[in-house]
Amino acid sequence: MIKAQLVATSVIGKVLAGANLTGVLQEVWRAEPMLSKQQRGAIQDLSYGVLRFYAQLEAILGFLLKKTLHDRSLYHLLLVSLYQLQYSKAPSHAVVNQAVSASRYLVQGKGIQGLVNAILRSFIRQREDLLKKAAEKDVSSYSYPQWWIDKLRLQYPWNFQAILQAGNKRPPMTLRVNQRKIGVEDYRQLLSEKSMPAEWLWSGALQLSQPVMVENLPGFNEGLVTVQDAGAQLAATFLDVHDGMRVLDACAAPGGKGTHLLELADVSLTLLDNDSARLAQVQQNLERLNMTADLVCGDASNPDMWWDGQPFDRILADVPCSASGVVCRHPDIKWLRRESDLIKFATTQQAILDALWKILRKNGKLLYVTCSVFAEENTMQIEKFLKHHPDACPLPLSGVAMIDGQLLPDIQHDGFFYTLLHKI
Repeated sequence: MIKAQLVATSVIGKVLAGANLTGVLQEVWRAEPMLSKQQRGAIQDLSYGVLRFYAQLEAILGFLLKKTLHDRSLYHLLLVSLYQLQYSKAPSHAVVNQAVSASRYLVQGKGIQGLVNAILRSFIRQREDLLKKAAEKDVSSYSYPQWWIDKLRLQYPWNFQAILQAGNKRPPMTLRVNQRKIGVEDYRQLLSEKSMPAEWLWSGALQLSQPVMVENLPGFNEGLVTVQDAGAQLAATFLDVHDGMRVLDACAAPGGKGTHLLELADVSLTLLDNDSARLAQVQQNLERLNMTADLVCGDASNPDMWWDGQPFDRILADVPCSASGVVCRHPDIKWLRRESDLIKFATTQQAILDALWKILRKNGKLLYVTCSVFAEENTMQIEKFLKHHPDACPLPLSGVAMIDGQLLPDIQHDGFFYTLLHKI
């Protein structure tokens, strides 16, 4: 476990310096191919856990330190260790002993091991008082930046706390059954035979009671199933596609929503993304599912560079956003985002929406999608668009509880915003 502590310490340091958590972990896996599955799992758990509760852990560490700790690697090791003591099932004495040993690899100096030992044992003794003290302030109570808390409190005064809490929970593992190949109940039976109980949420969505390795899912390599959040699975059904339609999935990578469209109808599908490396992921997903589509590398806000001139019957505009609705899967977002980013995202979203509207056929439909919970990217964006596009008419969406198109995150799904626009 010392190895996991040390690697997680390094990961936390890089993320807090501005790096993307997923990217940092991928670098670790490439650099250390000999790590066991158990070690990888432990590193991932520690890294995600510390970032989920970073503000709380930082506040507690601040209470425990008598003076500023200038060595950041040692500081991050203590955060990792505090997370283990508070949130993992590891015995306290083992966590402390491992942290003391790990500190020898990070800092050379008299008294360092004694300092680590003293701080962690002080936490164990004073745990309840320290937790109560940390809960006195918003940031350390919820483990979100103050601007994020304030914005949600303003926009969702009746349940902002539930939204914040949902983002700090471990995300469920949800599957999308390929109903072209197997029925949902039949696939659930396959899972049951493998001792993988699952709950049927809606349509083709099955939520596993416990996450598993994807390679252990029955029929995964044969395309019977795809891992996809239940909230994300609504996109393809909302777009209302039918056989023979010409469909564009803009900002398509990694291809989950696009492949779902192909499961629902025989359409002529164009998958667009501005990242060629991510388009390679899309191609892999298509091959696993034995599907075909036209892959195009291009900017959704500039169709002149890639569009063939033929209008689309349906467009899925899953635009870049703050990802504030998926922080349970990407806790680093809380600490990497700035409030000013919302203006930048809104500008990009508006440019994409305006550009795609021009290439939508009359009487066609465009589904605007974000994985954000902030109004600046959602309702405010659509209100502005409708003012400038009299030929756009929003259509009602049904089948799941939403507030003006906003699907709020909870224990069953991430947070998304959906608006279906009809071109009249």
